[in-house]
Amino acid sequence: MSGTKGWNRQQMADRIAREFQDGWIVNLGVGLPTLCSNTDIGGREVIYHSENGVIGYGPIAGPGEEDLNLVNAGGQNVTLKPGAAVVHHADSFAIIRGGRIDATVMGAYEVACNGDFANWKVAGAKGGGIGGAMDLAACARRVFIILEHTTRDGRPRLVARCALPVTARGVVTLAATNLGLFEPAGEAFRVRDLAPGVTLEEVRAATGCPVLA
Repeated sequence: MSGTKGWNRQQMADRIAREFQDGWIVNLGVGLPTLCSNTDIGGREVIYHSENGVIGYGPIAGPGEEDLNLVNAGGQNVTLKPGAAVVHHADSFAIIRGGRIDATVMGAYEVACNGDFANWKVAGAKGGGIGGAMDLAACARRVFIILEHTTRDGRPRLVARCALPVTARGVVTLAATNLGLFEPAGEAFRVRDLAPGVTLEEVRAATGCPVLA
């Protein structure tokens, strides 16, 4: 199945962001998760946290609005909300390890229906480091993942068990793909939402384990 069917990348981030609740501190990781700060979530107050130490930031800066000293985890220039702070990297990780993150949003190569996920090493790669993902997976109250539903050659990214080196086991709360929003349910994924124009049959055909309606 084409990875372009269903939601585009910003819409995937929008769907995850609609799960954020008022007052949450939400860590946004590298890649697709950074787009969540662009989402209009109405009157809810959400504090976006980046592991490099920017706390309380807003949308990605538009042309001409960039401040080269203000970047998110992906190195993109961002805007600040009133009350924002820029802190030392160690203080940023003290917030993570202290259990103060209500939700983290990360990208991944694979998510398994038992809640495992893999996001730090691809097949055949030598070396590499797991980085702050392990701290976030262990200490955040909720782990949200955004990823394309299949690889470029059509292989499922939502699977029964991860084939790649696992970042953390049994921690994923929700996974958003271009086809919908899914909840790990042990031996299957449960559909929380389908992208417009996507059918349950298409999702099941593109997923490497059972999918429950």
